[in-house]
Amino acid sequence: MKLYYTPGACSLSPHIVLREGAFKFDIEKVDLQSKRTENGADFRGVNPYGYIPALILDNGERLSEGVAIVLYLADQVPDKKLAPPPASRERYRIIEVLTFIATELHKGFAPLFNPRCPDEWRAVVKEILIARLTQLAGDLGDKPYLVGNEFTVADAYLFTVLSWCGHVGVDLGLWPTLQSYAAHIGARPAVQAALKAEGLA
Repeated sequence: MKLYYTPGACSLSPHIVLREGAFKFDIEKVDLQSKRTENGADFRGVNPYGYIPALILDNGERLSEGVAIVLYLADQVPDKKLAPPPASRERYRIIEVLTFIATELHKGFAPLFNPRCPDEWRAVVKEILIARLTQLAGDLGDKPYLVGNEFTVADAYLFTVLSWCGHVGVDLGLWPTLQSYAAHIGARPAVQAALKAEGLA
């Protein structure tokens, strides 16, 4: 398999899952501005939408969208328990959590990375994001993981999104619970390996 990624972007989540699942895979960096890969290819030939992540499977098929990729990967290594079994009640709980991260947090950060976002709208977006993170911190409490008692793909995704706080002027220290959680997840060997491979550690 091959993962197309941009350092520290949302592709970090499936990158972590690939390492947690002990998959054999390659990675190729993508410049999202030029839409070129580090090998000089036009990335739109891989993903016509031009954004990451994109995972090329061993049979040549492409998967895109982070949630789809991480659930696919989890299902390939059920013994790793990276997601609850399909059709179980817990499976729908993790889909619920992944959807919340994708739509309420991930997309909440997006305008803050856009230099064309007006200051007035930036303030509104940040206010909404802070409210979401406050609610999340309350829901998480002192639990070490988002879903159940073990690391799952949801933890890889939330860790990735929380890592953006410092880049957009949101102080993660406002939520000691989330700060401790991020440090706990970030200390995992697979997470450290992914960060190192992307030049972030």
